[in-house]
Amino acid sequence: MAHGRVTMADVAKLAEVSTTAVSLVLNNRQGTRLSEDAAARVRAAAEQLGYRPNLTARTLSTQKSHVLGFISDQVTTDRLASGLIRGALQEAKRHGHVLFIAETESGPGAVDEAVDALTDRQVDGIIYAATRPHNLPVPARVGATPVVMLNAVSDDVPTAVLPDESEGARSIVDLLLNAGHTENVVIIGRSLDQPADEWLTVTVQRRLDGIWSALDSHGVHPIAQVPCEPWSVRNGYQAVHDLLRAGIVPKALICLNDRLAFGAYRALQEAHLRPGRDIAIVSFDDDEIAVYLDPMLTTVAAPSEEMGALAVRLLLDDSRLPGEHLVHMPLRVRGSVPLPRDIEIEDPAVEPNWTR
Repeated sequence: MAHGRVTMADVAKLAEVSTTAVSLVLNNRQGTRLSEDAAARVRAAAEQLGYRPNLTARTLSTQKSHVLGFISDQVTTDRLASGLIRGALQEAKRHGHVLFIAETESGPGAVDEAVDALTDRQVDGIIYAATRPHNLPVPARVGATPVVMLNAVSDDVPTAVLPDESEGARSIVDLLLNAGHTENVVIIGRSLDQPADEWLTVTVQRRLDGIWSALDSHGVHPIAQVPCEPWSVRNGYQAVHDLLRAGIVPKALICLNDRLAFGAYRALQEAHLRPGRDIAIVSFDDDEIAVYLDPMLTTVAAPSEEMGALAVRLLLDDSRLPGEHLVHMPLRVRGSVPLPRDIEIEDPAVEPNWTR
C-alpha cells in the first residue's frame, strides 16, 4: 500500500511494468509497443491505487492547466441563466477540464479582480457570461488568454455564443398565426416604438425584430403594444388587467417572456376568459413552471445548457472561429395555442400536446 500521494512509480510496481510505460498509457500516447494486456494492467493498477495525475507537473510539461475560467455577470443569481453554467461544467468535464467560476455581481473592479484570479491560476481560457446580453468590455489584462463571450458580445472579443432569438421569435409567431390566431393580437413587454434603454439588449432587439418580421409576413398588425419592464409576473398581470379594463380584449397574446405570461393567465382568468380557448398565448424561455399552468404554455425554450457547452468547445478549439455562434431555440408546442389537427410543424424539437 502506497503512503501519501500515489505516484507513477507506485502504479508501475503494481502493474509490473516500467514507469515510462505507465506514463505512455495514462497520457493516452498513441503508437506504443505495449501489449493490450500490459495497458489494461496499468489502468487497473491506477484505479486500484486511486492514482491522480500531478497537474502542476503536467502544466509545466504541456503548458496546459486543463482548467477553464468562467466569469459570471450575475449569471449565478439567475435561475434560467444558471443553465449556462451547467452546460459549461458538463462539457468541461467531458473534455477532462475543471471549471473555476467567478461571480462579479457588477461591482466596481470586480471583473478585473476575476480576470486576475483566473489568469494567476494559468487557466487555458475564459468564458465571459452575462444574464442580460449587453456589449461588455473585456479588460486588457486578459492578455493572450483565449476568451469566448457567452450570452453576451464584446468589441474586444471576436467569438460569441448567443441564442438565435430572431429565428425563435419568427417560429413561435408563425405557429400562432398559421393556427389562425391573427385577430386582435397584443404584444406584452415592449413596444417597437420605444426609444433604446437599458432593457433593449442584443437579444431583446432580435426577439422584437423576429416578432415583427413574422407579423409583417402575415400582414398582421397588433392592436396594442404594452411596455412593462422588468418582465415580471406582477407586470404581466397588470398589463393585461389594464387592457381589459380599457375595453381592449385580445384574441392572441405575444408575451416577451414566460413570467409576463404567468401574470397574463391570472388577469385573464379573473375576467373569466380562458387561456388556450378564448385567447391564444405564446411566450419565450420555457420556464419550468410553464408545464404546470392550465393549459400548459406554448413557448420557445432558452437553450442555456447547449450554449454553455458550445462556449467550452469553442474555447478548446484552437481555430476558435470568430463571429456569432447562434444556438437554435426549440419550440415547445402546448395547449395555450389551439392548433388545427392538420397544421404542419417543421421544427423537430417541438413537444406537441394536443389535449391540454
